[in-house]
Amino acid sequence: MDRSVAFLGLGVMGGYMAANLAQGGYAVRGWNRTVGGPGEAVRPSIPIATAAGVTLAPTLAAAVKNAGVVITCLGDVPDVQEVLVDQVAALLQPGTMIIDTSTIGSSAAREIGATLAAQGLRFLDAPVSGGDTGAKQGTLTIMVGGSEADFQAAQPYLATMGKTITHCGPVGSGQGVKMCNQILVSMNLVGICEAMLLAAAQGIDPQLVVNVCNQGAAASWALENLGMKVAEGDFAPGFMIKHMLKDLRLIKEIAATHAQELPGTLYADQLFQDVAALGGLDQGTQAMIRAYREG
Repeated sequence: MDRSVAFLGLGVMGGYMAANLAQGGYAVRGWNRTVGGPGEAVRPSIPIATAAGVTLAPTLAAAVKNAGVVITCLGDVPDVQEVLVDQVAALLQPGTMIIDTSTIGSSAAREIGATLAAQGLRFLDAPVSGGDTGAKQGTLTIMVGGSEADFQAAQPYLATMGKTITHCGPVGSGQGVKMCNQILVSMNLVGICEAMLLAAAQGIDPQLVVNVCNQGAAASWALENLGMKVAEGDFAPGFMIKHMLKDLRLIKEIAATHAQELPGTLYADQLFQDVAALGGLDQGTQAMIRAYREG
């Protein structure tokens, strides 16, 4: 197994994921579009990665040179297209495996996968769930689309970054499941916000609501990790609203393609848009509560 890994995208999630790979014994070369120049603050995720043993490459070409595996954690469809298809593909040896952990939707994953396959490259779409906490602890849920052979070959790398790793089908299937995941996440936050509002109206301790409800049918990762942040107005980002709005845009595009109505998802999307209009694009998704309180 080749232990040379190029990790492209050292953001809030990617920095921790690359760090876990380095701590797992892989020789990781990391690259990020912005690292913080003279007079600019260094992105906090980058020193996290380098402290764990990731070598920061000055260019994309330097990052992927002789890499056995390339892993990406980027922002949106155009970012993945530009980095992988327009730049990296021509620099890789045939047969190199590319694992994209970005969230880009199933259609884009299939198109990018087909383009890379035509150039002799192997591709897995492997979006993740679990936020910055899961990335830090190496407990991410990873939904993988691609061939069975490529999935098995990627297992050692994926297992270093995640805990629950599932082969969902051919290329694009991991993204398909991730879209369903994001519907559940966004709707769960609607419930958490409204539960906290009702608790406050009755003078009930929000921590009591989290403790009790998280032991029954209402239990969820979001309630456990975001419930008190909603109640206390702690909007520090683990997963930013701007990224959730991107994911919901992809979901709406897929739904339109299949003539599928998703009224609950549209409501959650509107709440996030309301918070964005209040200047909350870079806040965590728990800032949805601002749409109720300030909208």
